[in-house]
Amino acid sequence: MTFDEIKSKLKNYTVGIAGAGGLGSNCAVALTRVGIGKLVISDFDVVNESNLNRQYFFRDQLGQKKVEALKENIIRINREVEIITRDVKLNENNIVAIYKDCDILVEAFDLAEMKKMLIETFLSELPEKKIVLGLGMAGWGNSNLIKFRQSENLYICGDEKSEIADDNPPLAPRVGMVANMQANTVLELLLRR
Repeated sequence: MTFDEIKSKLKNYTVGIAGAGGLGSNCAVALTRVGIGKLVISDFDVVNESNLNRQYFFRDQLGQKKVEALKENIIRINREVEIITRDVKLNENNIVAIYKDCDILVEAFDLAEMKKMLIETFLSELPEKKIVLGLGMAGWGNSNLIKFRQSENLYICGDEKSEIADDNPPLAPRVGMVANMQANTVLELLLRR
């Protein structure tokens, strides 16, 4: 399949991204670069200086809402991508309404409780939808431990054990690897249709 054929097919799909931090911002950029048609991105946070070590934001965007800063960055890369942003904290009451029309959902949360809530809500309310998770990307090194695994409609990217902690922070190399693995998984699922 040529790049033009890939873009022609991808322009017909919508991908939801739950979280616009390290995983979400980098995954969104990767999908934008290959020609995804539409992104639905939700986050409630603002860009902080501590985010710049791994998230697709710039110093002049400090203090901006992440969804708006990411939208600016995506448009600079590919003006053809339709971007729907939701400046909202996701919960079991709004996830389905926001993402029900997406072909695939990318989970990009930091907190385990949020990941669990999103997965449980999606599996009970939209069991036919596929979710691409990021799980285990903190620290550095051990690149060969980052892997992919499928469990029914869950597609898990990461080492599944490196939890974020003060002495094991999320850093650009491993976060980027997992975010790009998530984007690659989305491509594989969509291009196989």
